[in-house]
Amino acid sequence: MKKSILEGRPELKAVIDQVAEVAGYLWEKGWAERNGGNITVNISQFADNELNNMPAIAPAKPIGKTLPALKGKLFYAKGTGKRMRDLARQPMQNGSIIRICQDGANYEIIADCPVMPTSELPSHLAMHNYLVETGSSYTATLHTHPIELVAMSHISRFLKEGEMTRVLWSMIPETLAFAPLGIGIVPYQMPGSIEMADATLEKIKTHDVVLWEKHGTVALGRDIMDAFDQTDVLCKAANIYMCARSMGSEPDGMTDQAMKDIQQAFHLPTKREN
Repeated sequence: MKKSILEGRPELKAVIDQVAEVAGYLWEKGWAERNGGNITVNISQFADNELNNMPAIAPAKPIGKTLPALKGKLFYAKGTGKRMRDLARQPMQNGSIIRICQDGANYEIIADCPVMPTSELPSHLAMHNYLVETGSSYTATLHTHPIELVAMSHISRFLKEGEMTRVLWSMIPETLAFAPLGIGIVPYQMPGSIEMADATLEKIKTHDVVLWEKHGTVALGRDIMDAFDQTDVLCKAANIYMCARSMGSEPDGMTDQAMKDIQQAFHLPTKREN
């Protein structure tokens, strides 16, 4: 039996174990029905000469975009059609390690199994290309289907610029403290399209989380747990809003002054930090 590339690489194994842990949380929360959701993590910092030169186990495939900053970079990517609940048990059978070719326009699978990565790979890799170009310490991207946030995207009021962010921030102080850039909205696009990738990249530059209208969210993190936490914080606020609404009235939320006080007390950033 072929050994996994994780054997003898404890730091890389820890990253993949964390991916599996988060995948389990997504399933438990109901955010990952069937094969819903995707994860990619830049693992280049853990690559040794053997990994960098490992032969491909499947023919190279086009990304759909040319991403020069990712030449030679390695990523763990959830497989297309794979379930998060299965990835939680067997991450290397439900995802794969891919390497970006030197042309920056194609990728090849190098381990462990020839599992094709997510169809939304262009969106994920476009964000990783931006992160590498800007010297960011962020390494993980998470796409999932948080019930309350997706539900809010079906209400036209919340698609107006800044409105959903304002409401979510006002529900509980921690939302503003831990998601100080709020949530950006990308109008509905065909999943996996280059247009959606481009729109997502623009929004993620200035927001903690991006919401694809009537679809799901995208978050970045220093690791995959960080990306999960960003999404979880905003979804908790959405849940509080809906619970208050279910009692028969529009919740008051915190005042603008109360939110301003939090921003000043915590010295919250107004733009994405590296």
